[in-house]
Amino acid sequence: MMGIQKLLLCLTVIAWCVVNVNGKYRPEECEACVNFIKTFDETLSADARKSMDSIKTELIDFCENTKVKEYERICYYIGGLKTSATAILNEITRPLTFNKPAEKICEVLDKKDSQICEVKIKKKINLAEVDLKKLRVKQLKEILSDWNRSDACKGCAEKSDFISIVEELMPKYDQAAYKLRQQKLEL
Repeated sequence: MMGIQKLLLCLTVIAWCVVNVNGKYRPEECEACVNFIKTFDETLSADARKSMDSIKTELIDFCENTKVKEYERICYYIGGLKTSATAILNEITRPLTFNKPAEKICEVLDKKDSQICEVKIKKKINLAEVDLKKLRVKQLKEILSDWNRSDACKGCAEKSDFISIVEELMPKYDQAAYKLRQQKLEL
């Protein structure tokens, strides 16, 4: 009987240690939140920063007008959208009145709702440098989606079909990358 109690105690201690190690906040894992707070903070005027109510109004406006998908998800989680289920806007507005760093604000938000730090920033593909043949079909679809042309390759069955469509649309949607690719081909 005594051996089982010691075993249970040991397992409890080990489980507690694992939870505490994995549950620790890391700012680098909450990059989207930190970028969101910094971007919003840059839009605030000195007058707006004086009261929580004015910051809250600005935050709701910022959320309603953002076109960045990652920011839209964060806005949903913090309650900045009309469709949000919860609202923890005060966890952002109060610290911004006294210029608390974005990393610290996101640490508090992570404790309130861990989904906020699960939002990841999608890495942008440098079309000027990348070999399209080495990309995955999913990445090629994302390029078309970023151009709002997901419909451009409805009948595509092969990876080469997607590559052809991206190359065909590149001069219209990413002229700089197209010009750089053409210059490399000429060399």
